[in-house]
Amino acid sequence: MNRLLYLLKRILLAIPVLLLGTTATFAIIRLGPLNPAAAIVGPVNSAQAQERLERIEEQLGLNDPIHVQYAEYITDLFTFDLGQSWVVYPGQDTVSLLAQFGPRTIWLGLWAVLIPVFIGIPLGIYAGLNVNTNRDYAASITGIVWRAMPNFWLAVILLALLSRSDTLFLGSGWESFIIETEIVGAPDLSSLGTPEGFVTATKQILPAAFVLGSASMGNELRLSRTAVLEIINEDFIDTAQAVGVSRRRLIGKHVLRNAMIPLIPVITSEAYILVGGSVLVEVVFGINGIGTLFFDAMTAGDLPLAGSLMFVFILLTVCINIMQDILYTLIDPRIGYEER
Repeated sequence: MNRLLYLLKRILLAIPVLLLGTTATFAIIRLGPLNPAAAIVGPVNSAQAQERLERIEEQLGLNDPIHVQYAEYITDLFTFDLGQSWVVYPGQDTVSLLAQFGPRTIWLGLWAVLIPVFIGIPLGIYAGLNVNTNRDYAASITGIVWRAMPNFWLAVILLALLSRSDTLFLGSGWESFIIETEIVGAPDLSSLGTPEGFVTATKQILPAAFVLGSASMGNELRLSRTAVLEIINEDFIDTAQAVGVSRRRLIGKHVLRNAMIPLIPVITSEAYILVGGSVLVEVVFGINGIGTLFFDAMTAGDLPLAGSLMFVFILLTVCINIMQDILYTLIDPRIGYEER
């Protein structure tokens, strides 16, 4: 089986996963204890409220047989008819809400993934190439500390430190920056295309992104160190050294490429913080992105909106898995070929 067929097979296998995830979401929403119509109407303490409740249940299709509701639900989602919000933002389309809240979560998730990748992995590789030295011990201890710090605790401590610090960062002190641009709040992405707007939006999101990616930095540091140690002890490394391969070529072509193979699922799994991990951080830092929107939908009982967002989360997860398979086929030459 060549690589193209392998990748095609993985994409086809994603279809039942997507269907199973949406089915589970439907069961939780429609068969659970919460009634979206009741959340819209509120307390039913009069005949008018009861009449309105019944009317909304009819509009939502809650009186139809369960198999009819399921068919309509699946058809709407797979044709990207994500419906509307009924409680949190009454009458607004879910697609327009995603367009409004999504860029903030994407901006947060982008930096939350890049920070561990460009800090944790290089430190882990550096520690693995300098094993049992003071540099190795320092990097390893740093990874353990990063991994052990709870996100909510780190968020509170970081906000307290930044609010009392006048240390310069990217040309401005954090203390004055917090007062002037409200670092706790939704980042301003309207001027992202300009250098000043990019710097401002980056400064606004970095503390939250650092908190969100802190545990990932520890994981990637430790795993990349372990991967490098395993590779440099392989026989083919000794053979390459014996035939005179330079250290630079040995590390770049043989050690790093092979060490990246076990790191691929770790790196791609960090993208899942876009799905779940951002909810807490968004609430604490007031990012007001998709995580906050989902939190508000669940707490307010806006199940139509919550169900549509769950479908988006599941679709994002499936796409991340496919991207992981693509990276595997590019880096590992053994992928896609079965033993004869």
